Amino acid sequence: MDPRLQRVLDFPLVNGLFGRRSRRFGFGMAIPEGPLAYTSQHEPLPLCELERALLLSAGTGVTGWNFGIPFTTNQRESLSNYSLRLTGRTIPSAATIGTTELFFTDDSGIYVTRTRDVTPERLREFEGKDDIAHIIGISQTATTQLSDTRLYLPPEPPHYDEHNLWNANQPGSTLFMPLGDVGQQLLALLAMYVSNGYTLYDDYSGCLGGKLEPFIRTGVIQDTPQMRFALSHIEQVAYSTVSMELACIAQNIVLMMQAIGLGGWMYSGIFPYSVLGAFADEGVRGLGFRFAKRENWIMPNPLGLDGVYESLCPPYVSDMYEAAHRLAQRKFGVGGTYDPATGGPFRENREVKETVQPYSQAQIDCMGEMAEHIYRRYGRFPARYPTILLRIYTQAHHLELEFYDRFFEDGAYLQTHVEHMKLWHADETL
Repeated sequence: MDPRLQRVLDFPLVNGLFGRRSRRFGFGMAIPEGPLAYTSQHEPLPLCELERALLLSAGTGVTGWNFGIPFTTNQRESLSNYSLRLTGRTIPSAATIGTTELFFTDDSGIYVTRTRDVTPERLREFEGKDDIAHIIGISQTATTQLSDTRLYLPPEPPHYDEHNLWNANQPGSTLFMPLGDVGQQLLALLAMYVSNGYTLYDDYSGCLGGKLEPFIRTGVIQDTPQMRFALSHIEQVAYSTVSMELACIAQNIVLMMQAIGLGGWMYSGIFPYSVLGAFADEGVRGLGFRFAKRENWIMPNPLGLDGVYESLCPPYVSDMYEAAHRLAQRKFGVGGTYDPATGGPFRENREVKETVQPYSQAQIDCMGEMAEHIYRRYGRFPARYPTILLRIYTQAHHLELEFYDRFFEDGAYLQTHVEHMKLWHADETL
């Protein structure tokens, strides 16, 4: 086995948990003044292909089949139909909705690694050291190059916070940008509430969340104080659960950096709207996402990157009724999550999946009416949160040990950092 991989596999988890730090000073960087003023003694050195692949695999690597949600009281005799995806990854996902994907940029360009809909080959893709190459290969296969140049943002506010101008997204570094689809998360949560008979109440406007009276009369949902749920609450749930998923991606990458011996840190000091492309009219293209705009909005709303990462809302669907239908198809249609012919984690996969109760047409229409109410009234979905969320980053770079030796006490970095250049870049001239 490659000795570099062997070292990573032998690295104790506890060392990563308690040895992680924000190590911001990398090759090619400089602090111009102040008590820690210093200029790097090394030229920028990009991550090698193996370093990058390990970090991608740590961030959103496919681990096998997700177990889903095995039981809920409103579906006592069947498998719960809550899960939107059963692809297990290195990160947890609320109700296994799993909307996140991982974008990144380095000196060679801009990329996206899309693993949320990868079909696992087995229950556990990694069971022993010999499987590490297989795990890496999944992430590499799922990676698509979007540009052959590094993501560029003007080195000034508002694009970068002042304290990150000297080191963020610098040559030689790799910047990881996990994104989540809050719109799809909200739609999947609405589906769960409708399947339990709850009625949406739009507490922003003080009314029912749509023309729901026909669904109340026919018993699809119930309009009692106990069976109403607030729009503000479910939007907070959608936003916070996606946010936590993004943070887990960033943390996983940071932990793998300790095992490899790379510097870097997770942070939020780059303006997400700059990265996504809100300033394209000013020549700052960012990732090139599509936005919706209104005069009374402080910021435009990111909707998706055409053909790459699209939310279930207009213009990618005609309306939110279509969005509800497509969500149901994603779960129960041919090749969907609960199609008995598709794979899964169960010994008797077909038999277990055949117990799942698909949404009725009335339930699909009801969730579509709720979602359309939100979109129609507020011009966006969700009403008060971004449809696509970018909030946290992880940057990886080669650590300038001399900087830490000069200014910090012993123990500022790990033994993996000491040995990194010799083990990973023996042919590099320093």
